[in-house]
Amino acid sequence: MKKQLKYDFLLLLVAVGWGFSFYFVDISLQYMGPLTLNAFRFIIAFSVIGAFSYKKLKNPSRLTLKYSLLIGLIFFVVFASSAMGVMLTSLSNASFLPGLSVIFTPILTALIYKKKPEKKLLLAVPMSTIGLALLTLRDGFDIGSDYFLGDILCIITAVTYALAIVLTGSAVEKEDVDSYQLGVYPLAVTGILSLILAFIFEKPAIPSAPIAWFTVLFLALFCTGLALVIQTIALQYTTEERVAIILALEPVFAGFVAYIFAGEVLTKMAYLGAVLMILSMFIMEIDFSKLKLKLLNKSSNYQ
Repeated sequence: MKKQLKYDFLLLLVAVGWGFSFYFVDISLQYMGPLTLNAFRFIIAFSVIGAFSYKKLKNPSRLTLKYSLLIGLIFFVVFASSAMGVMLTSLSNASFLPGLSVIFTPILTALIYKKKPEKKLLLAVPMSTIGLALLTLRDGFDIGSDYFLGDILCIITAVTYALAIVLTGSAVEKEDVDSYQLGVYPLAVTGILSLILAFIFEKPAIPSAPIAWFTVLFLALFCTGLALVIQTIALQYTTEERVAIILALEPVFAGFVAYIFAGEVLTKMAYLGAVLMILSMFIMEIDFSKLKLKLLNKSSNYQ
C-alpha cells in the first residue's frame, strides 16, 4: 500500500511535468518538425538514462526486449499521432480527445484481463471524463470534415496510449521482465523510428536557439525519460486504471502553466472540470472497504 501511494505521487509529478509539456512543445515546434522533436526527445532521454544506469540495462532478457520493441512501436504511434493531430484539428479537440485514454484503459483492461472493473471506477471514470471536457472544450467540440483526419489521429493517440499502459501492466507482472529495462529500452525504439521518418518527411537539423535546447532537454529528460520509466515501474504497484486517471490530470496542470506563462485565464466551467478530475483521483485513492469498516467500528463503540 505504501509503495502504491509512493508511485501514485510520482505519477502525479509526471502529470505536473506533462502540464509544462504543452507550452514547451509549442515553443519547440517553432524550430523543428514534430517527428524531429520526438526523435530528439526519445534519443536524448535514452542516451542520458543509459549513461547513468548502464549497469541496470545490461543483459536484458529476450522477453524484455520483445516487449520493449512492441511498446516502443506503440509509443511511436502515440507521440506521432498526437503531434500530427494537433496540427490537423482544433485546439479544443486536440486537448480533449487524447484524454479519452482514461475511458479506453479500463475497457481494454477488462477485455484483455477478462475481469470486472472496480465499482468506484464506474464513478471515477465518468467524473474524470466530464471534468476533462469542461476543462478542455472551452470553444466547444468542433466536428466537421476539416477536422476529421486530425480527430481520428487524436482518438488513435488515446487508444494506443491506453494500449501501452495495459500492455506494460501485463509485462511487468512476468518474472522474466525487468521493469526498469522495460521503461528505458522502448525510448530507443521510439527515438530511432521517429528519426528515420523525420529524415523521410522533414529536414532534421540541430537547433541553434538556446530556448529550443532548453525546451527540448526539459521534454526529453523530465516529460519523456523520467516520466515513462516512472510509469512503467509504477504499474508493478498500482492498477492500469489508476495510472490513466492520475495522468489524465495533465490538462489541469497545463491550465495553470498557461495561466502563469501565457496569461490565459480559465473559465468557471474549466475550474469545475479541474475539481471533478481531482476528486476522481481521490476516489481512486480511497479504500472504501477500510473506510466503511472504520465507520462501523466507531458507531459500535458509541453504542
